[in-house]
Amino acid sequence: MSGSQTLITVAPTGAETAKADAPTLPVTLDELVATAVAAESAGAALVHVHIRDADAKPTLDPTRLRDTVVALREATTLVVQLSTGGSVHDPFEDRLAVLDAEPDSCSLTCGTVNFGGDVFLNPWPFMVELYVRTQERQIVPEFELFDLGHVTALNRLLAKYGEPYGGQVHCDLVMGVPGGMPGTAAALVAAVAELPAGASWSATGVGRSTLPVALAALSAGGHLRVGMEDTLTFAPGEPVRDNTQLVERAATLAHLALRPPMSTAQARTLLNVKDRRGEEAA
Repeated sequence: MSGSQTLITVAPTGAETAKADAPTLPVTLDELVATAVAAESAGAALVHVHIRDADAKPTLDPTRLRDTVVALREATTLVVQLSTGGSVHDPFEDRLAVLDAEPDSCSLTCGTVNFGGDVFLNPWPFMVELYVRTQERQIVPEFELFDLGHVTALNRLLAKYGEPYGGQVHCDLVMGVPGGMPGTAAALVAAVAELPAGASWSATGVGRSTLPVALAALSAGGHLRVGMEDTLTFAPGEPVRDNTQLVERAATLAHLALRPPMSTAQARTLLNVKDRRGEEAA
């Protein structure tokens, strides 16, 4: 399962941080593309995408989403993964419609979770509808797991509705969110123990749990997700310079663990994504 190498995902923007609070946060299409190009050069192989509108507010506008996918495919060879979470305020139908932009991959969160002072809603019927649509559209889902109960829900989903498109179950453990599982090695080990046999997985440590989670993930054979969506502090009292800085650190850790970063071609093979490159020009 490509255990000798590390898939590095960059999550550059998210839906929570304001541009005024993080000036290097990529919120325009040009900024996002430039960030993706730099992240690929630094060792990332997959980009997890949230987009913003003209006022830098989170949006799931269909035209903007499709334009973003096209632009990222033209400028990089990264696996393009769109968030179907959007912001905690987006309606279910808008989140389902994200698949119309035909990304390589999409996020699929396996349950509702308290998200700070908000609630990130992912009821079972919505999970099922999104999952079935990914199968029909030939889009690889990445199962986002914020808590141990989400791992149970993932196993239930697979048991009832079969394997994902491409056949590879790939998960991301999102750790350290206030309301979800803590960003600790113990929590990571507990979650990984319950994953489906043969699943690949990455881990995301939010905020100050970024480094502990990254080190635990590498030692346990997992992959890494980093980016300004998840942390804005590089070290105590030191703000993140930009997303590239976080990818470079992840790549350094991967090399130290003797599990160097995967190429984008290797990531596509691992996840078995459909090759949609060139379709826009056809």
